[in-house]
Amino acid sequence: MKTITHVQKQVSDIIQINVTGRDQPGLTSSITSIMADYGLEILDIGQSVIHDALAWGILVRLPDQASGGDSALANRILKDLLFHFHESDLQFSYQPVVEDEYEHWVSEQGRNRYILTLLSRNVTAEQIARVSGITAAHGLNIDHISRLSGRRSLRNDKKTDKKDSHRSSCLEFSVWGTAPDQEKLRADFLNLTADLDADVAFQEDSVYRRNCRLVVFDMDSTLIEAEVIDLLAEAAGVGDQVAKITERAMQGELDFNDSFRERLAMLKGLDESVLAGIARHLPLTEGAETLIRTLRLLGYRTAILSGGFTYFARYLQEKLGIDHIHANELDLVGGKVTGQVKGDIVNGERKATLLKQIAAEEGISLNQVIAVGDGANDLPMLSVAGLGIAFRAKPMVKQTARQSISTLGLDSILYLLGFSQKDLESLGNCP
Repeated sequence: MKTITHVQKQVSDIIQINVTGRDQPGLTSSITSIMADYGLEILDIGQSVIHDALAWGILVRLPDQASGGDSALANRILKDLLFHFHESDLQFSYQPVVEDEYEHWVSEQGRNRYILTLLSRNVTAEQIARVSGITAAHGLNIDHISRLSGRRSLRNDKKTDKKDSHRSSCLEFSVWGTAPDQEKLRADFLNLTADLDADVAFQEDSVYRRNCRLVVFDMDSTLIEAEVIDLLAEAAGVGDQVAKITERAMQGELDFNDSFRERLAMLKGLDESVLAGIARHLPLTEGAETLIRTLRLLGYRTAILSGGFTYFARYLQEKLGIDHIHANELDLVGGKVTGQVKGDIVNGERKATLLKQIAAEEGISLNQVIAVGDGANDLPMLSVAGLGIAFRAKPMVKQTARQSISTLGLDSILYLLGFSQKDLESLGNCP
């Protein structure tokens, strides 16, 4: 039998009550029915169940006749509750809350609130310990943790090759406070992701987070797991030379326009028929189809803004249902690649301009735009979008972009927007 704590604490108008034990149907109804008999006002309430273990908390205000130093009614209320919890085999504790403390707590609501999202294949205790340690070190408090990913079957894990598994795990932390140095905070989280094979996104908890309306993607090494110009170069017999230039350009070591023209010139004479074969075998990035399909169901507009080629962007547009595409137009004469491009090159600055243009055409605020890319030429559009995400990006891009995902697939972006697996299951889509 559990020990019952006697009601001896000083009575306050406001009392916090905490209940733990095994979850059972009708618990909230039975507790609040007792409170209703005494006319209690509910100031706050919360409940969490992990497996069958319940943690239930409520903040109540006693009726006027129970305050002002008259503790008899308050004691009767608490004793009735305590008897009920004892009969239900639940543990119970309570604590008076001073009015000044309550008012201070109320005054803090809505101020400097953030969402911290932890993404991993498997969330570990070390990851949570390190993440929560960083938040505390920067003067931030975690007041709520929720799991966005679904529960995992350990039996299914045994049947799956972990190296090939695309499973995802995600926890969302509600955080408040004022970090004196947000750049240092972000750098600490970025260093953590390298150590623990996890991603940490830290965003302001604003109305725009779940109300974005346009998502723009880089194509090469973002929507697809390849650089198309490198694939064309392999077919032209100059793969190694072009790949080296591409890597340096994406790292930001070379001027994009100059390096693009240099690589394109090496493709001169390539037969047009090669393009169709490459398009048919473009390797889509993990989660790309799920993400685009879900965004379409939710009414988002989508776009490809690529420093690659329109031939392949159109192929992806038809395959995935993308709304807008902008890329470079290969110049073809007599069925052969001329080694030149038609019109202006779609470089970093052009991508940012196109993003703004599409948003204006769609009547969408830049705060409601998400941009996703991996290379240095994506940084301008990542910086003008409300949410810029460096996806499996080059080191320089990860350090510069506000958010970064390297561990999971593209569909994990849905977690950054606050969607849970339960939300996505209702649409028929899961990360």
